[in-house]
Formats: sequence, C-alpha cells, structure tokens
Amino acid sequence: MSQGALIEEIESSQLKTDIPDFRVGDTVKVHIRIIEGEKERIQVFTGTVIARKGSGFSETFSVYRNAYGTNMERVFILHSPRIAKIEVTRKGKVRQAKLYYIRGATGKKAKVKEKIGTKKKKAAPDQEASSTPAAEETPKAEEKKEIKKAAPKKTPKPKAEKEEKPSEGESKE
Repeated sequence: MSQGALIEEIESSQLKTDIPDFRVGDTVKVHIRIIEGEKERIQVFTGTVIARKGSGFSETFSVYRNAYGTNMERVFILHSPRIAKIEVTRKGKVRQAKLYYIRGATGKKAKVKEKIGTKKKKAAPDQEASSTPAAEETPKAEEKKEIKKAAPKKTPKPKAEKEEKPSEGESKE
C-alpha cells in the first residue's frame, strides 16, 4: 500500500458524518469544546459563514460576527474533534463564494438576505400516480371548486345607447 493511499484511508476514518448542509451566507452556531485544566465545557460561537475552503479532512470555514461593536472572525476546521456540533439557524441568499466585504461593514451593509422557501424536488413518476390529487386537497378546497362550478357565469350587459344632448346653441324641439 502506497503512502498516499494509507493517508487517505486514515483521513477517511476520521471524517465526521453529522455535518449539516450549510453554505456561505448562512448564520450558524458552532458548539466548541473548550478544555480548561481538567474541566471541559462547550462554548457557542454564532455568526455568518463568510468563506469555505479546502476539501476532505482539511476543509475549513470562516465565521464572522459583530458583537457589541467588536468584530470577530474565527476559522474552524470542519472535521475537528473540538467542534461538538454545528447548527444552521438561518439560510442566507448570497451571490458570491466569499463574503470578505462584510468584514469592515456595519449596519445594513453587513446584512445578508434570508433565503425564504426552498424548491421541492419532483417526485418520481411512479410516486405521482400512487397519490391522488383529491386525497391531498383539503375539504375546504373541494367546496370552493364546487361553488365555482355551481355559480352561473355572468354575461356582460349590452351598453345602453347614449342620448345625444343638444349643444348650447340648439334648443329642444
């Protein structure tokens, strides 16, 4: 076995599997194990992910926050045993891979828009046939459809012919 293959095998056994799907722009809570003497405690670092670099065992991500007028940025190794867990609190809508422009910004400039709603994946054709649309609809929706069918359609009324008004110089005779 070559040295590169041996290193890859050892690294793959150390990779974490419980990492949530998060991207640049998301707001995350990183729970970090801190050892002080013989005691161990967990500290939470909340901030916006501004960068994600590398791949595999050496993948890192940078989290930035502004708290009480002080800017802080920490770089975490994704697969580090010091990280207890990562929680995604808010999905961000960004158009860049790195958000370094947020570093010196304050107020509205430092905000990242929230991604509202997610696209649903289409079901396989065999699953679509098994589910009936009537079962998915609520009774209220069915009632509304029936009411629409039962209501007569309104036909537009013919416009009444306008009577000609005599002009100021003419009199009615």
